[in-house]
Amino acid sequence: MRSNRAKVRAGVSMAATLPMIAGALALGIPTAHAADGPARDALKGTRPAWATAKADKGATSNNAQVKARVYLAGRDAAGLSAYAKAVSDPNSPLYGKFLSAKKAQARFGATKAQVAAVKSWLKSAGLTVTEVTSHYVAVSGDVAAAEKAFGTQFHNFAKGSKTYRAPAKTASAPAGLKGAVLTVTGLDNAPHKAHHKDQLPPPDAVFKNSGPFSSYYGSKTASTLPDAYGGKVPYAIKGYTGKQLRAAYGAGTYTGKHVRIAITDAYASPTIAFDAGKYAVKNGDAAWKTSQLHQVLPKNYTKTEECGAAGWYGEETLDVEAVHAVAPAADVTYVGAASCYDDDLLDSLSKIVDGHLADIVSNSWGDVEANQTPDLLAAYDQVFQLGAVQGIGFYFSSGDNGDEVANTGVKQVDTPANSSWVTAVGGTSLAVGKGDKYQWETGWGTEKASLSADGKSWTGFPGAYTSGAGGGTSKTVPQPYYQKNVVPKALATANNAAGNRVVPDIAAIADPNTGFLVGQTQTFPDGSEQYSEYRIGGTSLAAPVIAAVQALAQEASGGKALGFANPAIYAKYGKTGVFHDVTDNPTGSGLAVARIDFVNGFDATDGLATSVRSLGKDSSLSAVKGYDDVTGVGSPANGYVQSYRRH
Repeated sequence: MRSNRAKVRAGVSMAATLPMIAGALALGIPTAHAADGPARDALKGTRPAWATAKADKGATSNNAQVKARVYLAGRDAAGLSAYAKAVSDPNSPLYGKFLSAKKAQARFGATKAQVAAVKSWLKSAGLTVTEVTSHYVAVSGDVAAAEKAFGTQFHNFAKGSKTYRAPAKTASAPAGLKGAVLTVTGLDNAPHKAHHKDQLPPPDAVFKNSGPFSSYYGSKTASTLPDAYGGKVPYAIKGYTGKQLRAAYGAGTYTGKHVRIAITDAYASPTIAFDAGKYAVKNGDAAWKTSQLHQVLPKNYTKTEECGAAGWYGEETLDVEAVHAVAPAADVTYVGAASCYDDDLLDSLSKIVDGHLADIVSNSWGDVEANQTPDLLAAYDQVFQLGAVQGIGFYFSSGDNGDEVANTGVKQVDTPANSSWVTAVGGTSLAVGKGDKYQWETGWGTEKASLSADGKSWTGFPGAYTSGAGGGTSKTVPQPYYQKNVVPKALATANNAAGNRVVPDIAAIADPNTGFLVGQTQTFPDGSEQYSEYRIGGTSLAAPVIAAVQALAQEASGGKALGFANPAIYAKYGKTGVFHDVTDNPTGSGLAVARIDFVNGFDATDGLATSVRSLGKDSSLSAVKGYDDVTGVGSPANGYVQSYRRH
């Protein structure tokens, strides 16, 4: 996974992503019996796609060190998948019949005998067991021992401009373990790390938006600037607040009372309690109550420079403040990972599931599907399924680079939003008018043109594509049953005649030009640390907003956990008043806003930059009538939360 965050440019949220996992690949392990030795079970997906014969640079030194995790399949992997589906499907007699964490582990977790057998196998090969959890056995040792344990040789392979170690053939485990091993990660040493899904100003460098602003959509017109799309355009929003978002998405009187929401990111902001508390008071949200905000943090942090730890502080701030703004009475637990690497992020998700810390989990990080590896896919999907059987739903932002072509050169979706076991949250541009009245939404997609030197036109109008909601059709994940008869066939079969997963499932505000106001302690040019506020967006905003709306829906349901929400969300599709059917052209004419930014991101010392930013221009993706690959089934309308009420 990637961790290198691009530099902030005037607060524009651009894609961030992570080479991880995703999808709903089978968790079963096919058997491959070797003819010249003891029977072995192949661990599918352990040889990465980039480890090709052409890229082979020769054998890895026997003395090189390997650190790996052997994930445990548990006693009934097929049963786990089946039960996770049954309790999530409104048409199933088992719908909502969730298990406790203890019962889920007893029914589907690994047995003591399985763990002992796995440890014995690894030790006999010469590896050292460094950690044992209910999910995996961690080991370390030299390449020679790893080759013996996993029945493969390790070679060095070229990957781009760098060289990494990887298995020369698919790894395997002794057939005598009888399927106890789900997969093994860490056999290749290419970076596997995440990064959050927008570019946020780090707290060590203050960022401010320049005005003028609109306080609500269209409240202030850029009358002195050139026309665009047939007329004068309004100035960008100063930043919506909770009152406006709650009105837009039909919160009514619900507040998320007695509902628990968890948020995962890497690291932890040292000023989050102060910032969230001050922001709520300043912007009309209910004050945080004692013990309403919790943090579950690791003992030690690692890879802080490599992962750009400071950049994750702003991500946590956005997630926590957005959740509280929309669901002010919900209990919020922030679970910080020790680093941006997959193993550590996976541990954070596992903590939530193992301790059932929340029913709703918001996640604003990921990477492009081309970087996913099937070994990690299996490990993540197992956690998502263990969550589903307990009534825990996972929400992932869909990405901020549209179809990813501008970013990677290849049209693709992001992961883990493409997993069939999570709710992928797409993004919109939101217009909330006077009196907090919902006006319309478009799919989020931005083309930017700068003001000409003489101030009379927009240079190269409409300008270059900068960012937009992630979406599209997976190339690896089969179509889940709940998308059938809702997702248009042309989308589902874009990469495979049998049909694949399409992203996203649902959407909410994401465009940073119609974005959310956040408050964060940052370091000013004079070295002082001060609280300040700025507007931001990205699907990093959409995910916590939808998580918060789900908390309102759970309250409306009488407190009954919603669990994995996709089957229920798709079952509501087409019902009157439940979703806003978001399209790119809701008013019949082109839409845009004008923005004036500080060149240095702080004040006017180095000048101002004026631009016009389009709405509803998302790469090759389009928000159209019905389901689409920018906004899914749409955004929550006034009837959405109410639709969960028990009659």
